[in-house]
Amino acid sequence: MSWNWENMLLLDRMNDFGQPDPMYAFALDELLCRSAGKGGPAICHLWRHPHAFVMGLRDSRMPYAREARQWLESSGWRVIVRNSGGAAVPLDAGVVNVSLILPKANAMELHFHNDFERMYGLIARALQGTGRTVEKGEISGAFCPGDFDLSIDGYKFCGIAQRRQTHASIVQAFVVAEGSGRARAEFVRSFYEIASGGNDTLGHPIVAGDSTASLEELAGLGPQGAHAFATEVKKTIRDGQTAEGVAEASSRLVMPSAEQINAMIESLRTRYENAE
Repeated sequence: MSWNWENMLLLDRMNDFGQPDPMYAFALDELLCRSAGKGGPAICHLWRHPHAFVMGLRDSRMPYAREARQWLESSGWRVIVRNSGGAAVPLDAGVVNVSLILPKANAMELHFHNDFERMYGLIARALQGTGRTVEKGEISGAFCPGDFDLSIDGYKFCGIAQRRQTHASIVQAFVVAEGSGRARAEFVRSFYEIASGGNDTLGHPIVAGDSTASLEELAGLGPQGAHAFATEVKKTIRDGQTAEGVAEASSRLVMPSAEQINAMIESLRTRYENAE
């Protein structure tokens, strides 16, 4: 299935490490999604964070989540609870986050799989030049498991979650581009061992080290795999853009102010982190 990218804008924050709070990117997505629902443009937002651990809401309610969070923070990790679906994900400079912010033509549209398919299509197309086949479907033992796990040769490298609003949605993917997939999986497993108190019957992901690999390991992207992957994502979208579409979309873009983003950060933190 081919997708129309002609009026999608690119927001490239791959090298923007000036925002230490990982909630910043989620607050920015939330505000851009609200804008898209009121006539703003579709946007592809690319970003990274050097050292953050993003918990899902269910993770934050585990019996020893507070102790697990303290363990993470004592090791220098910035910890947040996100407002989209999915479970725990560690972020570092080798992980590329891709957000597709998409207006909904019909507010009553309840079928969200098309948006997941659109993200899958974008990532598969971006990796086409590697000669590797990107599969979708849950990978047993992976962290942040879901029906739209993306994998190569049975190893997960990407998870996809969604945040839906009435008139727009955000599809968020984390892509493990560089470094060791096993090391990240074993790290998340350690988090769950603490958060669960060693009880494997709580319904949380039972993470296996051999479930996950990076694109550097799977697709030969090299030690600069994050930038190599992001470059191909941007190329895929630019190849589908038109000058007219970009100009029209840009005329509808209103970037949130710093004050609006900070207010949204506090709102998200109050709503989700205080729900632990």
